Amino acid sequence: MLQWFCLGWILGVSYMGKMWLNAHIGFWTAVCVMAAWLIMQRVMHPLIKDQSPFFKILNIGMSVMLGAYLGFGYASSRLDQRLMHVEHESGSMELIVYVARLNELGEQSVQQKIMVLNNANGALALDALPQYLAYIPYANLRSQQQELQLGKYYRLNGELRPAQSYATAGAFDQEKWFLQQNIASGFRVKQIQPLQEQQVSALGYTGFVKQQQRWLRQFPLWVEKQRLNLRVFIQHQPLQHKGLLLALLTGDESLLTKATKMQFQRFGMSHLLAISGPHVVIFAIMVSWLLQAAVARYRPQLYLTVPKQYVLIIPFLICVFMYCLFAGFEIPAVRTLLMCCLGSLMLLLQQKLQPLKLLIFSASVLLLIDPFSILSAAFWLSYGACFILLRIYQTLQQQQAKLEQELDWKTKVLLSLRLLAVSQWKIFIALLPLMILFFKQVSWITPFSNIAAIPWIGLIIVPLDIFAALAYGFSESLASLLFMLNDRCLAILLMFLEGLDALFSPKLTSIALTSKMVLLLALSLIILFLPRGVLPKSWAVIGLLALILKGYMPHAFELNILDVGQGQAIFIRDQHHSMMVDMGGNYDEDKFSVGRQIILPFLAVNAVSELDQLLLTHLDQDHSGGYFSIQQDFPIAQLIASERPSMPVQTQFHYCYQGQRWQWTDQLSIDVLSPSQQQVGTAARSKNENSCVLYIQLKNAAPYRSFLLMGDAGWETEYELMQKYPDLKADVIVLGHHGSRNSSSYDFLKALQPKLAIASAGKYNRYGHPSAVTQARLKQLNIPLLTTSQQGTIQFIQLDGKIQLHAAREEWKWLRRN
Repeated sequence: MLQWFCLGWILGVSYMGKMWLNAHIGFWTAVCVMAAWLIMQRVMHPLIKDQSPFFKILNIGMSVMLGAYLGFGYASSRLDQRLMHVEHESGSMELIVYVARLNELGEQSVQQKIMVLNNANGALALDALPQYLAYIPYANLRSQQQELQLGKYYRLNGELRPAQSYATAGAFDQEKWFLQQNIASGFRVKQIQPLQEQQVSALGYTGFVKQQQRWLRQFPLWVEKQRLNLRVFIQHQPLQHKGLLLALLTGDESLLTKATKMQFQRFGMSHLLAISGPHVVIFAIMVSWLLQAAVARYRPQLYLTVPKQYVLIIPFLICVFMYCLFAGFEIPAVRTLLMCCLGSLMLLLQQKLQPLKLLIFSASVLLLIDPFSILSAAFWLSYGACFILLRIYQTLQQQQAKLEQELDWKTKVLLSLRLLAVSQWKIFIALLPLMILFFKQVSWITPFSNIAAIPWIGLIIVPLDIFAALAYGFSESLASLLFMLNDRCLAILLMFLEGLDALFSPKLTSIALTSKMVLLLALSLIILFLPRGVLPKSWAVIGLLALILKGYMPHAFELNILDVGQGQAIFIRDQHHSMMVDMGGNYDEDKFSVGRQIILPFLAVNAVSELDQLLLTHLDQDHSGGYFSIQQDFPIAQLIASERPSMPVQTQFHYCYQGQRWQWTDQLSIDVLSPSQQQVGTAARSKNENSCVLYIQLKNAAPYRSFLLMGDAGWETEYELMQKYPDLKADVIVLGHHGSRNSSSYDFLKALQPKLAIASAGKYNRYGHPSAVTQARLKQLNIPLLTTSQQGTIQFIQLDGKIQLHAAREEWKWLRRN
């Protein structure tokens, strides 16, 4: 039952940070749970031996539950330890740091992980030093003529830049990525001062200095220096594709161009840009095959005393370990090394090699070493791909046997190509749910591009890369020659991709499905991939039918004030109607697109593939910029605004003005309260005061029945609203102009008597929104204030007639701000 316990362990760790499972299991509690499980196994063993189905099912269930309990407790304990070092507030700081990891070269700065010896309290934690990600602008490096070197100590002056995620469903969670990478904060470096070991010891860090002098610390440092030397060597070679060569060899993407990354992304091949399990295994198998051929030719008698697999295990593991050295023992390479070691151990112990058990055991051990790796999409995609590959191998064994028959070489080649094509399509289809879940988009051309790219990279480019790197150790001229040869091989691959690009112009296609829909899709595919006879294949139609009918399923009322930083974006849905009020916007959408990085992913995870209406309260960049970056890629039936913007021809346009009403259902109405029809013509001259103000009313709902969305309207508009609508009340008000001091006047708030006020503003916005004056008014009137910077996306959703309030930052422990 060990595999069931390990499966529960994986499930428990996967819920790391979930607030509704907020629990803590100490060390002794974990020991007691393990002891109870062992005793239960001992007591129930005779009953299970009697082949009683009831006790077997009970034992499996208890094993999974205990494993999950222990796994979640272990993950929560490790999470709490790591969160102790996480910074949440910016500010100037002086750090004493040690450099132990290779940096990464960016477009505008060098990114360097640094070990911080002193934290905010000046204390030192030798067992768990916090790591910061230092950003060093190239301008600073040139002015100071000083860069951070591996194995050196420095005093750094600069500014803390804590991670602040856009806590919106579907958007990239930077705080989770920092956590998974063990980064406590970002740090923008302004001044660099080298320190000698004696100086660091004099500051009180003698224990750390001595610790770094041990060989266990010096060996990984030596590995990082060799990786740096390889990068410098490749960087100075006359190569066209040096970025790809370096990424495939060491996983370092410092030399990759943005165009190359985008090209591989469009073809659904981003996973090939870094160290991956298949690369490692293919290279090790190739070396083992060559060694086997050499032994069979020159020392065949060796197989009479030692089985063939025993002879090849050690060189196979050496190859995998060597590739891990090039990768700097990053998690993907360690994952493969662990799996290979467990498989080899099972062979040496003459145990039956069961692929599914091997995956479960290796994942369990990996999560024991590093439970945070489960936060990475690469973990799920890697193990998912391994499972599918093993399943494909089992189903194609009969066809594969044909290759071992006495067939001519042409037939064998055709059969091999057929197996490769079938495998790629099955992998693409089987991993589709994971791709949708993590990336919300897929590229239909991926199977075609992978058919050529995977064998070409795995059988030619990666082995040549490794041989060139090994040659660098004793002959730079030979290494240069091999890298140049490999550069030509990469050029052939890129020519093939450019040909596909010219023929098909592939694009990433967004898939709009909720997590429940993705689960249904996954269940359908699992039924299809199960061996024959386990479940009827026709059952898969149930899940697919649910996906087809998703457009006919009504939705409960919901209103979401999205976390888009300094800006505003609001999503409203009820039954079969959907609307957005503003779409946020970055000051430079080319640098970071709110529309592409936040709005589209949010709509995708909410299964919205087309909007009925988009209302832009006004055309300021922080309210409309997100729309202009995606207007050609996302269909919107109707655009409403106080002034006419540029838009696609298929989108209908209407001005918004006082008196407009949309009656979606008998229970829901949306009214425009401002601007007046006379003001529409002058909206461009006073955008803020001519913002479209919306009033949303719900019947038979509690405790929130009415919502007032103020856009960027200020005191002038508020005064007009009090004059035109003297009886206006609102349970929830989204404060005008993000809660600035020139909006949300005392009299206006007092007249509205809202139960809740919300400010949509960025964490580190330069305007100080919401202002202290506005907060003081709200406090004086006893009106609670929520902000997207503190709560993330704020959702109001109707369930059983009640309007429930949810905050995105309350869902995960690392997002909480209380």
